[in-house]
Amino acid sequence: MKSAAPDTTPDATTVREPVVHELNVTHVEGDAYAVDIRGHRLLVDQPVDAGGTDTAPTPVELFAASLAACVAHYAGRYLRRHGVPRAGLRVRTEFTMATDRPARVGSIRVVVVPPPALSAERHAAMLAVASHCTVHNTLHEAPLIDIALETP
Repeated sequence: MKSAAPDTTPDATTVREPVVHELNVTHVEGDAYAVDIRGHRLLVDQPVDAGGTDTAPTPVELFAASLAACVAHYAGRYLRRHGVPRAGLRVRTEFTMATDRPARVGSIRVVVVPPPALSAERHAAMLAVASHCTVHNTLHEAPLIDIALETP
């Protein structure tokens, strides 16, 4: 008689190992770098007045864009879940750099422009969902960051 396979269903006490996501950044030329993520390639550069050739957004612009895109994604998922077309959904973002040291983003303003098909009664609910996107949550609950040097 065969014995039943053990139950491996996770329960509330099961500790899951975090999934490690990897990306690689390599120098292209001047101040330009290529960022490779899951088979996708992004470029970053600096504006001409900062010594670059302005061939791509800056890393800081991509940082703000990451937040805006995450907010848009969550808003879009809310719309899809409620059967509302996403056509016309936009997210506008502005940021300023801090005026003191260390160099960093000082403020970010994110404005969600709902699609025309979303009723006014649902605006607050969509904004609540969009405001809890992963990037926004990460900015509020800062991750551990370890910058190391790999030696040969």
